[in-house]
Amino acid sequence: MAGEHTGTCFCGAVEIRVRGEPAGMGYCHCRSCRSWSGGPVNAFTLWPEGAVEVTKGAEHLSTYHKTDLTHRQYCTKCGGHVMARHPPLQLIDVFAATIPDLPFVPGVHVNYSETVLPMRDGLPKLRDFPAELGGSGEQVPE
Repeated sequence: MAGEHTGTCFCGAVEIRVRGEPAGMGYCHCRSCRSWSGGPVNAFTLWPEGAVEVTKGAEHLSTYHKTDLTHRQYCTKCGGHVMARHPPLQLIDVFAATIPDLPFVPGVHVNYSETVLPMRDGLPKLRDFPAELGGSGEQVPE
């Protein structure tokens, strides 16, 4: 999985490149991610800040942040969601669908206490976030 992967927004005006290994992959069930993604669950890939680069169309990238934890970025031409920066965590969530050639290997469900789509896949289900990212680290039953 290590190496380099590229992706784009919906129209292709914004291109990104990720390098190395993601810090984690999984599913987020929080209301904010569901609302932003337009789906019942959001597939994420987390990267260290230095591993993500906008290689084309930075002028078309805009940011919306409802909270200081998450700065969601999208293309102003097509509205396509690209990534979400998490400044306090020094991580960037590049939505799994944005980088289609990256093998998606989820390891955890976060904010599972808010789920609207129960998933029985044997992965750990965290009430909120891992303790090392400021959450409780508390697991909830499948």
